[in-house]
Amino acid sequence: MKATGITRKVDELGRIVLPMEIRRNLGIKVGDPLEIFTEKDAMILKRYDAVDDLLTMASRLKDKVAAEDCGEMKPILMSKLAEIEKIIQSSTAEK
Repeated sequence: MKATGITRKVDELGRIVLPMEIRRNLGIKVGDPLEIFTEKDAMILKRYDAVDDLLTMASRLKDKVAAEDCGEMKPILMSKLAEIEKIIQSSTAEK
């Protein structure tokens, strides 16, 4: 993490203002969804990307199916999950 030296006060509703320079440098626009993470005593804001979430979910599901005994359905499930991953990846390539 890079220190910026910028501090902001939290208002009575728990809000803070993200400095314009940081928003501009990170490409954050009005209305962009941000995901909030906490780690020890830190809060991390990350641009939310639904496509990344879908890819992660598909990958985890594929790993789960690979580890389970699904009988004759296993190759079909693995094939369908691979197709889903390709569709999701191609949707990001078109942007």
